[in-house]
Amino acid sequence: MSIQKLRLERGWTQEQIAEHSGLSVRTIQRIENGKPANLESLKCLAAVFETSVSSLMQEPKMTKDTTTNHTIADHQEREAIEYVQNLKGFHMHWISFVVILPCLYIFNITVTPEELWIGWVAVPWAFALALHAIVIHGMFNVFGAQWEQREFQKRMNMLGR
Repeated sequence: MSIQKLRLERGWTQEQIAEHSGLSVRTIQRIENGKPANLESLKCLAAVFETSVSSLMQEPKMTKDTTTNHTIADHQEREAIEYVQNLKGFHMHWISFVVILPCLYIFNITVTPEELWIGWVAVPWAFALALHAIVIHGMFNVFGAQWEQREFQKRMNMLGR
C-alpha cells in the first residue's frame, strides 16, 4: 500500500507523519518516492496508520497499460536527457574550437613564424567538429532507431522467437 496514498487520504502532511512516527521528513520523502523502507520505519508507519507492516509492504498492482505508458514515458525522458547532454557536449566542442584555435594561431606565429603547424591541428579538429555536428543533428543516421529495430528483429528471428 502506498504511504503517500494513506497520508493524503487522511489529509496529513509529511511533517505530521514524521512527527507522529518519529521518522525524519526526509525518510518519509524517500519512502514516498519509491525507496525501500527498513523494517523499523515500516513498524513506525504501520502504527501511525493503524495497519500491519505486511499491508504496507505490498506493492500496488499496476495494470498493463499504466506500466507500458510509464515505461514509454521513462524511455522518452531518458532519450531527451541523453540528447540534451550530447547537445551540450557539441556546444562545448565548438566553443573550445573557437576559443583555443586563435590562441594556438597566435602561439604559432609568435614561436615559429616560419612554420605554420597550426594547420595540422586545425584541419583534423575542424573535420571532427563537422562530424560531431552531423551526428548530433541527425544528418548521418546510419545506426539510428530504424537500424536498431531491424537488427533486433533479425536477432529475434535467428533465435526463433
